[in-house]
Amino acid sequence: MTTSDDSTAFGDDRAARMRAADADRELVHEILSAAMEQGSLSPEEYSDRAGKALTAKTFGDLDALTDDLPVTQLGVRLPAAGAPYPSRVTPHSGREPVRSRLAIMSGSELKGQAAVAEHLSATAIMGGVEIDLRQVEFTEPHLTIQCVAIMGGVDITVPPDVTVEIDGSAVMGGFGGKAAGPGAPGAPAVRVTGFALMGGVEVKRRERGEAPKKFWGCG
Repeated sequence: MTTSDDSTAFGDDRAARMRAADADRELVHEILSAAMEQGSLSPEEYSDRAGKALTAKTFGDLDALTDDLPVTQLGVRLPAAGAPYPSRVTPHSGREPVRSRLAIMSGSELKGQAAVAEHLSATAIMGGVEIDLRQVEFTEPHLTIQCVAIMGGVDITVPPDVTVEIDGSAVMGGFGGKAAGPGAPGAPAVRVTGFALMGGVEVKRRERGEAPKKFWGCG
């Protein structure tokens, strides 16, 4: 995807190897549609590339579909070079959302392109639950994560553009993080609530290309 300074909107080589999310494929589809409407692609080329975009796995796969197009001249709103792709709400995805994660003297995780709805419970008892929302499919505009951490931990990673509210409590433990605050207009909102007893719940923001740190031995 060529920009005015000849850099790619998908970032560097590391970003090119990252798994793409539905929002990334939707953005490329918008670019391809605009390119066909303005004559940069024939209908046949558009059809071929749009089909490949639907099955693309990585940012590099998507980049190959747009890097010969005048992307900045097509009128499609793009994220800044190196910036994470926006989180979006897709209410009619048809996918069954994940609603709970449980770890008892063990570990459990939610990451990748799973779907989430309006509620998600995370329970860690002498174990760890890791929830990474940076690539998930939000099917509702508001997600409440109900956490219970007893001598264990729940580690939640959110992308930079979502709104985050944290209102849990802790006894001989911790509940919080530095992630609370507003997000971008139109992005989902995540509320983290619950309690921790001799354990912890941590919420943090990380860029999509940044590897999450392991917490409480989970993962």
